[in-house]
Amino acid sequence: MEENKKLYTLLVYSENVAGILNQVTAVFTRRQVNIESLNVSASSIPGVHKYTITAWSSDEDQIIKIVRQIEKKIDVVKANYFTDEQLFIRESGLYKLATPMVLDNPEISRTIRRYDAHIIEVNPTYTIVMKHGITEDIISLYRALDKFGCVLQYTRSGRIAVTRGTQEQVSEFLEQRETQNG
Repeated sequence: MEENKKLYTLLVYSENVAGILNQVTAVFTRRQVNIESLNVSASSIPGVHKYTITAWSSDEDQIIKIVRQIEKKIDVVKANYFTDEQLFIRESGLYKLATPMVLDNPEISRTIRRYDAHIIEVNPTYTIVMKHGITEDIISLYRALDKFGCVLQYTRSGRIAVTRGTQEQVSEFLEQRETQNG
């Protein structure tokens, strides 16, 4: 990653309509910005879905333009971008390890405990470990386990995030819109 690039997190709220995800990701494609992670789920507002999208950019203006283009989509309620300091962020990592290696090397179990990860399944072939936390911690555990040569599979989820404010930013927007229309 280029040193001058910064990771931005976009929170996009939309109605639950087929095809909106494609429209949102197409904005990134047209601007030639690669999406690092993407998570879509229901929000705290009935009928509104929340997209948490991360992307690297060296140009904040580019991110602002992407947000504006996304907001122009008919089914998008609100979009905004944030830096990591403005959000509470978590991800999950799953690690499938070779059980014989885990049993033969106690340092592997110590590493799992040191990273505050949890063993969630063990069978004679593989051991599944789960870790919740920030991206850097998830990746660091992977690197530590990979040094033992015991990792069979590894994946991490997309980022989930909430703002540090008391409510979803879209709530305020919807309240204002309702007042204007009421």
